[in-house]
Amino acid sequence: MSARPSLARVVREWGRIGCVGFGGPPAHIALLRELCVDRRRYLRADEFESAIAVTGLLPGPASTQMAIFTAWRVRGTAGALAGGLAFIVPGLIAVIALSALFLASAPPRWVVAAGLGAGAAVPAVALQAGGSLLGPSWRGARGRRRRWILYLAAGAAAAATAGPWVVVVLLGCGLAEAGIAMAAFLPVAVVGTGGLLSLVWVAFKVGALSYGGGFVVIPLMQADAVDHFHWLTSTQFLNAVALGQVTPGPVVHTVAAVGYAARGVGGALLAAFVAFGPSFAFVLAGGPRFERVRSNRTVAAFLAGAGPAAIGAILGSAIPLADALHHGWQAAVLAVAAVALLVLRRGVVPTLLGAALVGVVVF
Repeated sequence: MSARPSLARVVREWGRIGCVGFGGPPAHIALLRELCVDRRRYLRADEFESAIAVTGLLPGPASTQMAIFTAWRVRGTAGALAGGLAFIVPGLIAVIALSALFLASAPPRWVVAAGLGAGAAVPAVALQAGGSLLGPSWRGARGRRRRWILYLAAGAAAAATAGPWVVVVLLGCGLAEAGIAMAAFLPVAVVGTGGLLSLVWVAFKVGALSYGGGFVVIPLMQADAVDHFHWLTSTQFLNAVALGQVTPGPVVHTVAAVGYAARGVGGALLAAFVAFGPSFAFVLAGGPRFERVRSNRTVAAFLAGAGPAAIGAILGSAIPLADALHHGWQAAVLAVAAVALLVLRRGVVPTLLGAALVGVVVF
């Protein structure tokens, strides 16, 4: 085991991952393992694997929580705050800057074209993200696979049709598997016209009520941001999702683009604060108790229900995302992107950048 690092080193090392962490949670986990286990030896391999397991129990952005948790393990509360912020902030700055360009009232034509191209590939990204989770989830569902199929279908149907009620379905599936009486569960909704409280609620769902990986935040936000509060058009929402994919750091940065559309830079920072805040709270308040929570049968059962529903929601989100495409050539881009991601196993970032380039040439 290596000596305890200074806060300056934590900021530098975790900040480096925040700057070069393209490719979503798998890339982030690999970079954190290379740092904490292979290179600096802050943690043993079994400790790192245990950290993955315990953060996997939490709602919200898993790779962000992993960054915060590993920083907490090596440098305590101050390390968690410093390392978590260093991991989050670089991508957040990039998303806000690009939002100002792509979501402007009169962006340059090449920006519009690039957004249309990249946006056309986003439904394929949703299918790739959900599909990558199907195998492990199915293999872990021995003895309850009929219910697994029902939860998966419920999540997909909710994302395709139920809009802002997706979170209710995720929680409902989790509670059903845990054996908690559904009559005791009352759905919660925030009624409003798109003010700050509405933005806070949307961001809170992303940070505290999402299960199943980063991309599940897309169906949680889409209906609110586009259909209910009209902060974004369907095309702009596709652009926002693409921005969250091509910038480093967690996919949850997409919420900052939604916040920017709702209330400018202040809205972007507020949405990011609310979305990432629960991750810090979960780790700082629950870190010492994670092993006990991990062994709790009720928690495990809840996740066994919410997990497949979240995967279904990711897959189902491809339907409204594809419905937002309005140009014939975008269908061709989507088809090519689907082949690249699902058949040829190309990376998400180069696929989106290639689609954006096609948009600039074609539009």
